[in-house]
Amino acid sequence: MKPASPFRFVRLTAVALAMSLLTACGDDDDKVDPDPTPNTPLYAVIAQVSADNESQSYIALTDKVDLTAPLSLENAIEVPGRALGFGIAKSGSLYVGGSDGATITRYDLNSSGKLEPKSTVSFAGKGVASIGEYQNQVQFVSSTKAYYFDGRTSQVIVWNPSDMTLTNAVAINNLAIEGATTTFASHPVRVGDLIIAAVGWRPSASVGITKQAGVVVVDTKTDAVSLVTDNRCGYVRDGVLGSDGKVYLATEAYGAAVYRVAGGDTPVPCLLKFDPATKSFDKDFYRELSSFTGGAATGSLLPGPTGTAYLRVLDESVYTVAPGTHPRAVASAQAWTWWQLNLSTLAATKVEKLPASTGSSFLFNVADNRVLFTEFTNSSSQTNLRDLSNQSGTVAMSSQGLVFSFLQVR
Repeated sequence: MKPASPFRFVRLTAVALAMSLLTACGDDDDKVDPDPTPNTPLYAVIAQVSADNESQSYIALTDKVDLTAPLSLENAIEVPGRALGFGIAKSGSLYVGGSDGATITRYDLNSSGKLEPKSTVSFAGKGVASIGEYQNQVQFVSSTKAYYFDGRTSQVIVWNPSDMTLTNAVAINNLAIEGATTTFASHPVRVGDLIIAAVGWRPSASVGITKQAGVVVVDTKTDAVSLVTDNRCGYVRDGVLGSDGKVYLATEAYGAAVYRVAGGDTPVPCLLKFDPATKSFDKDFYRELSSFTGGAATGSLLPGPTGTAYLRVLDESVYTVAPGTHPRAVASAQAWTWWQLNLSTLAATKVEKLPASTGSSFLFNVADNRVLFTEFTNSSSQTNLRDLSNQSGTVAMSSQGLVFSFLQVR
């Protein structure tokens, strides 16, 4: 249940944390209690809670993924606005940036199993005003090299997570479209030395999607950056790597919702194929997403078991699309079923065990090859993390607010 004043207790814990750090620095006789379970996994969950037109984020640690009660935010670290967490799994570090500024702060686990802020790197000198959009906007190549994809300034910024310095900033030529907002993939694809990030555009001042698909390709050996576009469909923000070595790209659920509500000149939700070797779209490959699902509104393409991917399909027996419904409401409805697409045969079948959930989902990796997906509920005031790996959809964990970031830090 949401507390009456959701930010008060974390402000108090933030003050307590600051006081404890100052005390530790000033008195060598004070001892920090060691972590009683130093060899157990530890996960960082960042939840964004909104109230009274104000947002705060909370960095909470848990040693369990399967919780019978909602994740406690009582001892969480508070970060103003919308915070995002990044990092290399099991490295002992969490990097945090967000809407409150153009900085990323590294938090390291201390001997008591708590996160301590260590150092900060600023991206302001590269024209960045804040850090967005999603967790995977930062891609780590190693402990000393990472990339930040920034659609608002049309550049990929190279930085060193070890010494927290900026290395380079590479412009993405022709990325910006006048009158449109640029938005990157929530799950970029890694192929050898390449990072392939799908990119979509939508009108800034109206509801709709722009008829252009694209991928930004980064060569991690040379830092060369290129944009490759295709004009056959739009809002192509999801991609998976097929067993044939090609990257399959699809219109995201919001784009499908726009098409379902507006129709007309809205680009038809589609599936495209991209060849990493030639860095080009296959001009002979194009499929309407609804052709896989009997004509239903279909959007998004998420990684599935080997050789397959998941499609999200709107079940209109569960949710009625009334005239004038905003596409965001359609995409957020708990009515999007899961279908599994065989990328070799292009045959799709409904996964009956997975319950319908909200259309736009983020995937989080857990130890032992387990994958959880997000479900935003209660008017986006709560997030359920459901099990995707066993196709059960069982709720493993729930948290107040919106969870956009999850990382196993140990």
